[in-house]
Amino acid sequence: MNKKQNRRIFIKNSAIVTAGAMVLPTIIPSCAKGANDKITIGMIGTGDHGMHWNFKNYQRIKDKCQVIAICDVDKVRMMSAKEVVNKTYEGKGCRTYSDFRELLERKDIDGVQISTPDHWHVHQAIMAMEAGKDVICEKPTWTIQLGRILSDYVAKSDRIFATSLEDRSLESYYRMAMLVRNGYIGDIKKMRIGLPGEHSVKNYGGTEFKEVPKGFDWEMWLGPAPYSEYSPGKTHWNFRWCDDYSVGSIADWGAHIIDTAQWCNGTEKWGPVEVEGVGSMPKEGYYDTFNKYSLTYRYENGLEMDVHGDFVEIFIEGTEGWLLVKGWNQALQSSNPEWLKVDLTKENTQLYTAKTEQDNFIECIKSRKEPYHPAEDMHRTATIAHMGHIAMKLQRKLQWDPGKEEFIKDDEANAMRLRSERDPWKLADLMV
Repeated sequence: MNKKQNRRIFIKNSAIVTAGAMVLPTIIPSCAKGANDKITIGMIGTGDHGMHWNFKNYQRIKDKCQVIAICDVDKVRMMSAKEVVNKTYEGKGCRTYSDFRELLERKDIDGVQISTPDHWHVHQAIMAMEAGKDVICEKPTWTIQLGRILSDYVAKSDRIFATSLEDRSLESYYRMAMLVRNGYIGDIKKMRIGLPGEHSVKNYGGTEFKEVPKGFDWEMWLGPAPYSEYSPGKTHWNFRWCDDYSVGSIADWGAHIIDTAQWCNGTEKWGPVEVEGVGSMPKEGYYDTFNKYSLTYRYENGLEMDVHGDFVEIFIEGTEGWLLVKGWNQALQSSNPEWLKVDLTKENTQLYTAKTEQDNFIECIKSRKEPYHPAEDMHRTATIAHMGHIAMKLQRKLQWDPGKEEFIKDDEANAMRLRSERDPWKLADLMV
């Protein structure tokens, strides 16, 4: 059996739950790196978060790595990014690509930073790993099914996969998780998650349907998502509010705050067994994800996690007290101020953290250690968001089996674990 046949069988046999062992071809890294060698990075996506957060962190560690190639379907953004990259490294060596597949063909790229919309994450990540690259990719996944496929692929691959998520490196969230996991608040009684449900629409040229601008590859932007006429209001930041590309703030912000709750609860690789709740979305226009919601999840031990869309917060109450971070990355509050002074380095349970996710990614490319936020953790957090989204759409309580990763006795809900992929971007065909 040749490698291409092997890959095709792997993808086509990867359903919601993958049965049996998967055999993947061993991919030799493009080059062996010593302790002092710079890691070379290719960036797919040069938008707001891609440049203002991800690249900014690579700038800070430019003695350890260098971005040598960038790709974007929006030529205006890409050329602006190229100027910033070349200025950073005091040269003109950054190559640009409109098609990410051409970037992946480069043999001199060690790692790929993916900063594209949700519907592209899994496709581009797997294609990058197939090309022999280590990958750090934005969250969340587009569907529950794709998350499982990605996680199973990474588990059998020799490639590094990191989630591009900063929260586990932020002091307030790290301290909260350390205190909970080391028993300071006692047994967890309640978790409350707050997300900014309301759509924060940015004006990139209105929401009317228009002619595609020169230098913007709309077909490539859509990729596996359903065909739609071009509108600037669907692109860049605002894709999050369109059901074709994402499921709104519950997945976008939930990837942060729900993940911290999972980390505190020790269920990073598991999840709840039930979800119920209500939500609403705009009555006009094409933004069709929930922007108001109130959900309750239940775990096997009876623990409840409430998720609302009013404002950002994470509150965890235990039998011995509570912890709260109100607002994004704000100071940790506690029922016992002495907990905020604890020397965490002396605790029995030590959670994996790093300065930033980019620092961690570069370190893991060299050490081959699993990153601090692996694919399985991203998948489980995204699954919680998708569960809530599906429950609100169906307007009923849903029972979930976190082992089989399927809704119990509910064919309609189970059908919503996946989406149709548009030609020529069906994941099975891409692995040939």
